[in-house]
Amino acid sequence: MSENPKIYRNPKSGSMRFTGTADFVDQDGNLIETKTDFKLCGCGRSKEKPFCDGSHKELIAETPQD
Repeated sequence: MSENPKIYRNPKSGSMRFTGTADFVDQDGNLIETKTDFKLCGCGRSKEKPFCDGSHKELIAETPQD
């Protein structure tokens, strides 16, 4: 099995779900934190940016369906 995390993008909200473990580093390469199985915000509404808190669900509900 690959050790790389898998990344899934939600086309409706723009959020990205990561499965696996990823290191977050600063511009100098210093480790900030390590997270496993998380989502990054793609809609800009999350109160926990850069992580997704589910706020996109309101955005999707407000968007007219074709």
